[in-house]
Amino acid sequence: MARTLLPRFLALGFFGLTSLAQAATLDGLAVQVTNTSEPVLCAEKDNVAVNFSSPQVKSFRIEAVHPAYMGSLKQDRWEPDWTACEDISEATSTKPHPVMHTLFEDDQVRIMGLSFSEFWRPSDTTVTISGKVSRDIHLLQLLKKHKDKAEEVIALYPGDGYWRIKPLPPQHLEWTAYGSSFIVGPVEFDQRPVANLKDVAFDPKTMSFTLTLAKGGKAHVTVANLNEERMTLDVSFDQAVTGVPFATLRSMYVTEFNADVARIAVREEKVRSWREEMIMNFRDAMATDAWMGRLVPSRHNTSAPDMMFNRFRAEPAH
Repeated sequence: MARTLLPRFLALGFFGLTSLAQAATLDGLAVQVTNTSEPVLCAEKDNVAVNFSSPQVKSFRIEAVHPAYMGSLKQDRWEPDWTACEDISEATSTKPHPVMHTLFEDDQVRIMGLSFSEFWRPSDTTVTISGKVSRDIHLLQLLKKHKDKAEEVIALYPGDGYWRIKPLPPQHLEWTAYGSSFIVGPVEFDQRPVANLKDVAFDPKTMSFTLTLAKGGKAHVTVANLNEERMTLDVSFDQAVTGVPFATLRSMYVTEFNADVARIAVREEKVRSWREEMIMNFRDAMATDAWMGRLVPSRHNTSAPDMMFNRFRAEPAH
């Protein structure tokens, strides 16, 4: 379910070069990749969960890449689908309009902080930008200024540690949808997977986030690349995460034509080919690379990006 509050546009066009996730890195640690997804009929529930675990990993990379079919996309779809959603509906999911704060702005980025009248779990996480501390920020949005517009490319919920990212729109689209979300750990469980954070700090000069973890230590998330094809985040921990996943991808799958993620491909340790499966059939692997996305357009968040996790290393990123 895409959680964003910016306007959505219908766009037509053709993008001649398909944007593909990068090939296997051919290096890095192999980590435990496990699938704890559960089948559902409701498209507005995040039923997909792919977990990444290793007691050694101190850094890794996350990429959001436009799907391979993006060049032929002529109609985008992003409207919620409440079909077969027995316990939730549009009425129960509609919330009062949030209070919006501009927390920072320069000629490159704008940072918005949104405060809701209620959030699904109690949170006292603070947000710090350029030395200014803000409280009661339930949604943090990063907008990149590009071609006389401010494009939202990151949505972060400090209260539960959920991120959504996407590249800049390709030339033939005015806007693209969010799809899958992810958590930078330690990933714990409180009704659903979460990351418990004390503070989220952002440095506009380095385009980097520092997450102060509730149980001690810090995680650092830096925007390493952002263009009309992909967004790349480099993630590092002060200390390795043990006992629980260090990252989790969350998404939704009902059918292949109604999904934010339909397939997974992993490059397993010492294997010279990718292993590809439907997302609900996959169980686990020791892998150096993992791609999760779609090969055919879905009726749900059609333009949302594929996701890649790789470059797992035992030393922090520099």
